[in-house]
Amino acid sequence: MRAGGTPWLRRWLSPRYVWSRATHNLLLKLLALAVSVTLWLVATADRRANVEQGFDVPVAVRDTTGNGEEKRATSNLNPASVRVILSGRPERLRDLQPDSIEAVVDVTDAPEGSFTRVVTVTAPGGTTLQRVTPTRVQGFVDTQVARTLPVTLSVTSPPDSSLPRYQVTPAEATVTGAGQVVVTVARLVTSPVALNANAEREVPLVALDAAGQPVTAVTMRPSTVTVRRLDTGELPVKTLRVVLNDPPPGLEVTSVSVQPGTVRVVASPELLGRLREVAGQVTYREGTYTSPVRLTIPAGAQALETVSVRLTVIRRSQP
Repeated sequence: MRAGGTPWLRRWLSPRYVWSRATHNLLLKLLALAVSVTLWLVATADRRANVEQGFDVPVAVRDTTGNGEEKRATSNLNPASVRVILSGRPERLRDLQPDSIEAVVDVTDAPEGSFTRVVTVTAPGGTTLQRVTPTRVQGFVDTQVARTLPVTLSVTSPPDSSLPRYQVTPAEATVTGAGQVVVTVARLVTSPVALNANAEREVPLVALDAAGQPVTAVTMRPSTVTVRRLDTGELPVKTLRVVLNDPPPGLEVTSVSVQPGTVRVVASPELLGRLREVAGQVTYREGTYTSPVRLTIPAGAQALETVSVRLTVIRRSQP
């Protein structure tokens, strides 16, 4: 190569030549640049206007093992919901509800026992899925079983002056779910309800284990029952204190516990007005023991409870 380089290289190294080329058709070049920037701004307007928002979405289970004919159930899903981050227009995300987002774990053909599977999230129209946390959930696949249990009525405490009677329809319900969960259900109870005379209400059922804790991973059919109050209103009922007879000479009571300490008595209003307490007869003997209490009720009255007493009796020392 000759000293000084090629002619075209020498031209581009000359500031005067570069300036003349840069300013040649300057207006057209500036117009083209403005058009390009405008087109870019228009094309990316939606993308730049998008925002992100998080949703806590419950995880649903899909199981089509045996074309869905096999009776299987899933329990101990952990976690039961995932955090889903979507992007989209602010007005679209603002109106979006978590139940319109689908988060599914597919356990089709998974063997019975513990599993760990990927969660698949389907973003609603007008949104884009950004990320899911966590991406996997654990659970347990078990044979689906069903048990039929009687329904236990749960009502608020009635006033002392009433003796309500109730009817529950239906009297039984079927609990369905994973075998290891259904076996823990000890009873089905109605949600506590307060009813006026001759009133009725539909109330949900609650499955409880032996410790009285709710069991949630089961399905109850029906899930509600109708509770009806059958009595016509208040009855002449009065709550009276139970008073025991004294021990015979030579014996001393050192400990006494009456259960219950009061009883409800049904009688005419005139008779109830004269009653202040109920006499209870018990046989005393030396030692610690539980004994039934024989209530002395006036003719025309009836006690609604039975009473027992826990006693500790010693022989009194002779002076």
